[in-house]
Amino acid sequence: MERRNAWKNYTGAEMEALERFSGEYCAFLDAGKTERECVEQCVRAAEARGFVDLNRAIADGVPLERGARVYMNWMNKAFMAFVLGSAPLEAGMRILGAHIDSPRIDVKQNPLYEESDLAYLDTHYYGGIKKYQWVAMPLALHGVIVKKSGECVRVSIGEAEDEPVFCISDLLPHLAQDQMKKEAPKIVEGEELDLIIAGRPLPDCEKDAVKANVLKILGEKYGVEEEDFLSAELEIVPAGRARDMGLDRSMILAYGHDDRVCAYPSLRAVLDCEGTPEQTLCCVLTDKEEIGSVGATGMDSKYFENTVAELCALCGGGELALRRALRNSSMLSSDVSAGFDPRFAGAFEKKNAAFLGRGLCFNKYTGSRGKYDSSDANAEFVAEVRRIMDGANVAWQTAELGKVDLGGGGTIAFTCAKYGMNVLDAGVAVLSMHAPYEIISKADLFEAYRGYCAFLKG
Repeated sequence: MERRNAWKNYTGAEMEALERFSGEYCAFLDAGKTERECVEQCVRAAEARGFVDLNRAIADGVPLERGARVYMNWMNKAFMAFVLGSAPLEAGMRILGAHIDSPRIDVKQNPLYEESDLAYLDTHYYGGIKKYQWVAMPLALHGVIVKKSGECVRVSIGEAEDEPVFCISDLLPHLAQDQMKKEAPKIVEGEELDLIIAGRPLPDCEKDAVKANVLKILGEKYGVEEEDFLSAELEIVPAGRARDMGLDRSMILAYGHDDRVCAYPSLRAVLDCEGTPEQTLCCVLTDKEEIGSVGATGMDSKYFENTVAELCALCGGGELALRRALRNSSMLSSDVSAGFDPRFAGAFEKKNAAFLGRGLCFNKYTGSRGKYDSSDANAEFVAEVRRIMDGANVAWQTAELGKVDLGGGGTIAFTCAKYGMNVLDAGVAVLSMHAPYEIISKADLFEAYRGYCAFLKG
């Protein structure tokens, strides 16, 4: 059941729309290299489309009318947008769910030190990465530093042309005989991923003069001191913008495709909805998926359920209405899939693999070695989604994440399926997933947007 390449289907007008959407997505990536930055963009985009902060509606206590557009900014790290349908909320929602955290390197709480006239930040990597991929390349520093007073200082260094970048050093090949004998996970150890941030000493300072100069610069530029690192969230990410890839400009090379390549079209599909739908529409963009959906901003938290409970209350419903709303919902877990790479064909089962350029990819189940951590969507729901996609002429394909016994991965699908709703993984195929720079096809991005819009219409 080989699928046709989506590029062969487009008219001139569709090609123009594809390129325009791809450009808007790249702008989203460039401005949103952390989950906090993504949420800021989501809030701005939602308010520009007339969405109202749900917290304001809760404070006013005014019942929500059908067709109301509301959003929730959850702890500046997760985001939800809703369009209330004409049917009661307990009839269920059409949900698009993605995550906006990406693999990266985090700065530790007590990070700053000097060694041999170089200043470093001590780090702890976040999510599944190949550690050796992160050395000897330009890196940027993004995040926030929160002072004891509660003042939140934003940090972004390394993106503008006139800003410095940072780097994690590697050992030169002339001296790396012992290093090169190590297995790949050991070539660079986690404790060796420390970031070089400075090398100039503060004049007339006798001890740790380079570190002292760093603290002087931070104090002058941001008004922070060393102890403020204790309440900081600083993320180390690749420096530079998303770029067209290939002579034909058919692909995008960028940091953070996993999973912002699904998050952005999910958001746009809800924001672009016109009129009042029959069922309530929802886009939920969550945090912490890369480390198990844990914590107060991860999908395994109760924040999504609690937000829907607030909606139910503003629509005149109670606990039973909430349970029915969640149970009767249908969801696409918008998450990426591993694209088939001919250079590593042995890792895939080709007839059940996703290919770049063949459209939106559906994974009936993810997980690994016996479908562990998979929701395994019901066949009836898969058939419904097939009907919707074909009816809207969306290019789509199905896949598994590699060979059965080789590996695999999880998504937020199984955490949402616990409510009894139908959930199916649906996303974009990615090459070099979890590397500092990942590759996607513009056609797959565009078909994801079209497919998500079609799903919301039902």
